[in-house]
Amino acid sequence: MAVVQGISGRVKRYVSVTARMDEDGHVRPLSIQWYDGKTYPIDEVKSARRASSRKVGGDGICYTVRIGSNVTYLYYEDPRWFVEEIVPDAPPA
Repeated sequence: MAVVQGISGRVKRYVSVTARMDEDGHVRPLSIQWYDGKTYPIDEVKSARRASSRKVGGDGICYTVRIGSNVTYLYYEDPRWFVEEIVPDAPPA
């Protein structure tokens, strides 16, 4: 198997999310808490749609969110939330 340097893999990382549900049942994620306890406020929800993650598997509601200057995908896979965590490839031995 060939190893391509500089390419990162992705893994499904379940995260804690603070969200608000309005009276119509629409959910808006407000912040993501990473596994190390650090909380990242979501500055903007750009879109929400039903989608599958092609990179790590899973199906649910995909929120395109902006955290600072970064845009990423946050998935609600009932009853849990996940992101596609970037995992750098191990350096060659």
